Amino acid sequence: MRRGGCYHQGQVVKGNCVLIGVISDSHDNVPKLRATVEVFRKRGVQHIVHAGDYVAPFSVKVLVGCGIPFTGVFGNNDGERAGIGRLTKEIHSEPYQVGLGGRRITLVHHLTKLPPEERTNADVIVFGHTHVPHVEQGPPLLVNPGECCGWVEGKCTVALLDTEALRATILEV
Repeated sequence: MRRGGCYHQGQVVKGNCVLIGVISDSHDNVPKLRATVEVFRKRGVQHIVHAGDYVAPFSVKVLVGCGIPFTGVFGNNDGERAGIGRLTKEIHSEPYQVGLGGRRITLVHHLTKLPPEERTNADVIVFGHTHVPHVEQGPPLLVNPGECCGWVEGKCTVALLDTEALRATILEV
C-alpha cells in the first residue's frame, strides 16, 4: 500500500486522506448522526469509518448522502441488513480491513470477533459495541469512538483519526 493516499478496494478514494472520522453505535439517532457529519465536514474529514450498529436503513442514508466517502461493518443490532445492503455496498461483515492514508485499518464491531492473529496485521483497529470511548496506543492503535447515539452513556462521542501521526482524539458532539 502506498503512503499518502486514501485507498479502498484498490481504488484511490480521495486526496491524501490524513483525517478520518470514526463512528460507532449510531443506533438510529439521525439528528446526532447528522450533527456528527457536520462536525466532520467542518474539521476537514476526508473519509468516515463506522464500526456498526446503524440499526435501520434510514440512518445509513445520512452517511450515503453526506458527500464524504465512508466504509463500515455491521454490528449485532443491524437487523435490516438486506435493506442496508440495497443502499450501499460499503458496509461489510466484520472484520473488514480498508487501506486509508497509507494505513491498514481493521473495522470490527465487537473486538472479540477479531482473531488475535489479525490484530498484528493492522496499524489501527476500530471497534465499537461497548458504547465507551477508548483509545490505546499500539501497535496497533485501538480506537473505540464510544456511542454516536448518546442513548446509553448520555453523550454523543466520535473520534478523529490522524493517519499521518497515527493518533486518535475523542470528540463530544
